[in-house]
Amino acid sequence: MTIIRDEHAATPGLAIIDKYEEAVTYLYPILQRCPRVHGNVRDTMMAVLFDQVGLFYQAAKSRQPSKLYAADANLATLRFWLRFAADRRLKIISTGQHKAMLRLLAEVGAMLGAWIKTAKGNG
Repeated sequence: MTIIRDEHAATPGLAIIDKYEEAVTYLYPILQRCPRVHGNVRDTMMAVLFDQVGLFYQAAKSRQPSKLYAADANLATLRFWLRFAADRRLKIISTGQHKAMLRLLAEVGAMLGAWIKTAKGNG
């Protein structure tokens, strides 16, 4: 399978999108297999998961630090839903899947933190 990249989409700081894509690629199939009884949680998690990409692009295009904080808040929201889904009483995702996803998000969070620090330094 060949992946085609859009060279026109290159915006400074968007290596974070590639890193976040790893997290989405990991979590999406897990959520797709989520039992129907947890459909509301799955749908909410999917919305938060996919909204993040738009928040990154809005932050990059607008160059407004407030957009970076919105992206950071959405990552925190995603972490909440992951913690909720990993609850042993719900068993939507396993503890191992939760830990793996948190590792992926930690990398994204570190990149976002550096981006915020840079934006604050320029402002």
